[in-house]
Amino acid sequence: MKRTSNILWGIVLIVISGVLILNAFEITSIEIFFDGWWTLFIIIPSFIGLFENHDRTASIIGMIIGVCLFLSCQNILNFDILWKLLIPVIILVVGVKMILKGIMGNKETEIMKTMRENGEEIKMAFAAFSGQNLNFDHEVFKGAELTAVFGGIKCDLRNARIERDVVITASSVFGGIDILLPEDVNVKVNSNALFGGTDAKKHQNLMDNRYTVYVNSTCIFGGVDVK
Repeated sequence: MKRTSNILWGIVLIVISGVLILNAFEITSIEIFFDGWWTLFIIIPSFIGLFENHDRTASIIGMIIGVCLFLSCQNILNFDILWKLLIPVIILVVGVKMILKGIMGNKETEIMKTMRENGEEIKMAFAAFSGQNLNFDHEVFKGAELTAVFGGIKCDLRNARIERDVVITASSVFGGIDILLPEDVNVKVNSNALFGGTDAKKHQNLMDNRYTVYVNSTCIFGGVDVK
């Protein structure tokens, strides 16, 4: 997916340079700075984000915002109506994704179901207007539920014993959650974000890694950072 992203960015840059060169030789007279040109800084990264490996909800929301702003700059949409509809539409996208996820199910759902059937305990942490540091050095880690509300949580798994695929549910509301993983596991993120997001780019997945840490995150004016 990273290769696809690089190709798309390369195409964008080549097109821009081509237009500038043609304009310089007066072969074309394409106006670069048209009304709403700045919305491309929202639309293009969001579009390319659809082809990357991380969760695509934020990219879809970015596309909606960018296109709506562009149409408003072109006097196709009314700005007053746009601001009234923008938040409901974003909430709608997140809600639809959550419903589809609940109907279709996924690997994370299967793992959690198996744990409940076996009576296994899930580590839980809640930080409200405060901070928590969780350290699982030399412990067998089976999963966790992390919730930060106007607070922060640091979950350090770098020296934990991960002996199978596990699930971490992370909810951040006006807060932040840092998840530190060992190098010998892969990470897969499933994120629902509203004016927030989850970043897992600092962790590198390798083909030889046996197990996967699934991170289900919900971010509302907050963030989850997986390292």
